[in-house]
Amino acid sequence: MPNTRRTLSCTLVSITLLATFPHAAVAGTQQDRMRACNKDAKEKSLKGDERKTFMSSCLSSGKSETTRTAEVSDDAAARKKQCRAEASAKSLKGDERKAFISECSKT
Repeated sequence: MPNTRRTLSCTLVSITLLATFPHAAVAGTQQDRMRACNKDAKEKSLKGDERKTFMSSCLSSGKSETTRTAEVSDDAAARKKQCRAEASAKSLKGDERKAFISECSKT
């Protein structure tokens, strides 16, 4: 019985804390987003109303320019990998392979 009381007490305390501080569970992502947007604004040397507008749109979109740039480079890397695989499947070598991969990566 004492074990049941302890479990019930811990559960009630946890529920109370989550009800009191719901933002604590998701604060990490918002803070990360804020850091990334601040970094982008600083790199662009934005001040005043321009900075406010940029921060508002950056935070509401959920993706900073840094995040979008990383996604684009990830897509490009994946595309290039696929092109290399196609070149290998076609048994291309040397300059012919380089030209194929270069052209394939652009599209």
